[in-house]
Amino acid sequence: MPTLVQLADLGSSGRIEHSFPCVTWPSQCNVLTGTTADQHGVVANGFFWRDSGKVEMWTAWNEVIQRPQIWDTIKNRQPNLKTAAWFPMLAKGCGADIVCMPAPIHQPDGSEDMWCYTKPQEFYGTLLDELEHFPLHHFWGPLAGIQSSKWIVDSAIRAAQEFSPDVWYIYLPHLDYAAQKSGPDSDEAGTALTQLDGVLNQLVNRFENIYPDPITWLVISEYVITPVDHVSFPNRLLREAGLLVVMENNGLDQLDFESSDAWALVDHQFSHVFVKDRRPDIVAQVENVFDGQQGFQIVLSGDARKTLNLDHERSGDVILVSTPSSWQAYYWWLDDNRAPEFARTVDIHRKPGYDPVELFFDPATKSIPLQPGLVKGSHGAPATDEHQRGAIVCNQPLLKAESIRDTDIHDLVIDAIIS
Repeated sequence: MPTLVQLADLGSSGRIEHSFPCVTWPSQCNVLTGTTADQHGVVANGFFWRDSGKVEMWTAWNEVIQRPQIWDTIKNRQPNLKTAAWFPMLAKGCGADIVCMPAPIHQPDGSEDMWCYTKPQEFYGTLLDELEHFPLHHFWGPLAGIQSSKWIVDSAIRAAQEFSPDVWYIYLPHLDYAAQKSGPDSDEAGTALTQLDGVLNQLVNRFENIYPDPITWLVISEYVITPVDHVSFPNRLLREAGLLVVMENNGLDQLDFESSDAWALVDHQFSHVFVKDRRPDIVAQVENVFDGQQGFQIVLSGDARKTLNLDHERSGDVILVSTPSSWQAYYWWLDDNRAPEFARTVDIHRKPGYDPVELFFDPATKSIPLQPGLVKGSHGAPATDEHQRGAIVCNQPLLKAESIRDTDIHDLVIDAIIS
């Protein structure tokens, strides 16, 4: 990655000490707020809202973040500075001055019409005229590729020309895809590095032509994807223990949230197990189910969740963490012939958990193979080893130590901007 190396050679670089859980929404919020999940309340890439009994995956607005964010801090301390939030996952409704974030319109039949939330609202019309729609199908799923990150860069360049924000947060998702599908050390993952560096080169060169003053670049990893060769099924184990209940719908097994004593919202290498009425006896049963089970390294409940920054009202009553070489699939059916219809589709909203098998959509059958063993990379487990710590690169000598906590990046940026 010559562009990234050049930035590091101009300034400084180091490693990031990622806070658990090491997945997209919490990781981004750690950086944006300078706090961990038990404080900002974003405990996974989705939520189970106990009061309504509903699962919400990937659709929440910025209001779910319970702490001020970096653009709020900047606005309070230096109101004349203009901020831009370009594709951080909970940006809809945030306090940044200029915003762009996918916001597809979901139709009753399950189809989607592409659109983006932008601030100013009319700016997506400008982007649509000049760049066409954001390529959502290249953002996630079997067609995921460099096109989405390139569109993000192209649109950021256009916004820089139009609005000249002083501070940018730009999320480029490209390194997720090949590393999960083929493994982080695969040839495909190496190709992804080269592709992303080309996009970074375009961003750096164009921004430095647009802005008259020197730019401070800070590039950070959200998390590190590690090789996996094992998959666990917490919901199947809960079902076999008599704690999870399914209901039949046209011969298919649907998860019955209301009747289940316990079920798991899975997210890569960890899951939240929600217990009906938070009953202590059921919590004890759940812990007993997973104690010593292959693929699970940590099982925590109650105050013990504090050790993982997940002692929060939104968290599950029991937290399950995978071993570094394993991940967790949301499946609850015991016979693939009884899997719900959305299991074989790219459907990130109806599945109560993250499903990387969507990367393996089969054009011949026009469906997702129910083969979670295909997945070769995952993330989310506590970053305890050096190889689980991502990179931080700056073209200025801002970094004073070999490593930095993700929650300290907020103040690092603020101090660099307001000095």
